[in-house]
Amino acid sequence: MPGLKWLAARPGIAGGARAGRNTGGDELPRIRLTRGRVLGTLLFVGSAVGFLYFVLPKLLGLNETWNRIQHGNAWWLALGAVLEICSFFGYVALFRGVFIRGESRIDWSESYQITMASLAATRLFAAAGAGGIALTAWALRRSGMARRTVARRMIAFMALLYGVYMLTLVLGGVGLYVGLIPGPAPFAITIIPAIFGAAVITLFLGIAMLPSDVSRLVRSLAAGQGRSSRFAVRLVAASATASSGVRTAIGLLRSRHPSLLGALAWWGFDIAVLWACFHAFGASPPNGVIVMSYFVGMLANTLPLPGGIGGVDGGMIGAFTAFGVDVELSVVSVLAYRAFAFWLPTLPGALAYFQLRRTVHRWGDERPAMLRGASEPAS
Repeated sequence: MPGLKWLAARPGIAGGARAGRNTGGDELPRIRLTRGRVLGTLLFVGSAVGFLYFVLPKLLGLNETWNRIQHGNAWWLALGAVLEICSFFGYVALFRGVFIRGESRIDWSESYQITMASLAATRLFAAAGAGGIALTAWALRRSGMARRTVARRMIAFMALLYGVYMLTLVLGGVGLYVGLIPGPAPFAITIIPAIFGAAVITLFLGIAMLPSDVSRLVRSLAAGQGRSSRFAVRLVAASATASSGVRTAIGLLRSRHPSLLGALAWWGFDIAVLWACFHAFGASPPNGVIVMSYFVGMLANTLPLPGGIGGVDGGMIGAFTAFGVDVELSVVSVLAYRAFAFWLPTLPGALAYFQLRRTVHRWGDERPAMLRGASEPAS
């Protein structure tokens, strides 16, 4: 599949010399667009959507699937749209809780622009979320935030967001398997995901235990050594940054700031959209089954597919099938949910991207004036 590459900090492409002077060379993340790549990506998205909505139901013998999608309960589907919007507000709240502390030029409007534009980048470009991360980091740097602070808080943000994900895999999988949560409990779709979630949590807690000066120590030991030593220094430096970010996330949790509930809202409301879509088509699987199938399917977002199209859908449908949910109901409900989850943030997110470009240009214009004001002697 022809891919689109989201390029962060590519000099000389966007913003020109003025951006370089104003921000120390932090350039606008750009998409390497060619006619072939654009057409290829559009062809992939169109063919994937066509396969999911028209071919897959016929292959499964579900000839009435499309009719069922067209005749879902409008009130439940409208509720799904509202719940998806609530999920976005949770994402914005978490962003502000992690990145905006003390005085900042990023208010709620700018926070909305950054988060929605990053969500659109994550949905559209096959980079396992790297497009959204690059765009967020670029905007934060252009707002005046120090590079190390951006890196540390970005890791903290991801740790908080995906910590909820992994913890839910553990609690939901074990809870279903031992009977604390109602619903069927096949081992492969409960305990194995729980083991995966526990392993990821353990890994990140281990990273948090690295001493803060480990990179400086390794750099001094590797001074004057060969290429392998320099690689080790870079690896340890990255680990030290990750350790600092995870410790920042733990510190934020200890502060119990209400904005951190945005992580729960982001996942919880999005799962509720899937729940509402099932009800729109007359089905109501156990809540524990919906949650586990949702998170298991979301693992496909790591595949190099724009917005996880095809991978996430198939993963969720397969998980519901493993739990014994009717295949036709799973197909129509998941496809309806994915229509909300993919398109609802993508269209306003694309608009937010252009708004964000104007915002960062305004920041660039303000910076020289601020510097001149700071250098003028007091009268």
